[in-house]
Amino acid sequence: MQIWVDADACPNQIKELLYRAADRRQVLITLVANQFLRVPSSPYIKTMRVAAGFNVADDKIVACIDKGDLVITADIPLAAEAIGKGAQALNPRGDLYSEETIAERLSMRNFMDELRSGGIEAGGPAPMTPRHRQNFANQLDRILAANGKS
Repeated sequence: MQIWVDADACPNQIKELLYRAADRRQVLITLVANQFLRVPSSPYIKTMRVAAGFNVADDKIVACIDKGDLVITADIPLAAEAIGKGAQALNPRGDLYSEETIAERLSMRNFMDELRSGGIEAGGPAPMTPRHRQNFANQLDRILAANGKS
């Protein structure tokens, strides 16, 4: 199992949790971004820089993931593609995407996109809270334990 992070939009506090988990659980984490990332020196933490552009990082992650990997992303289309390839996808707020829920989430995302493109102000996600951080940490621990990374 490897963890792939859609790092351009991943909150720093979630990255910090992932860095600690990488060393503690000895699991490889690759952060994919279109900008330089400063990460701790560790044999378990890698970065992959991609060109700037729409979905370039997402496309790279999809091309690299294998069945059983974990993708950290708030991007619902990326999560859907990861699930389609047999990987798991976890939102930085701790929501685990699943085959059962991804179609509904995609539909809602597309609906909100249509509203925004029609000029309706739909607002963005609520600010990240300590509860979101804790939900993410708990879900990550469960996933890693289930994959023998305890």
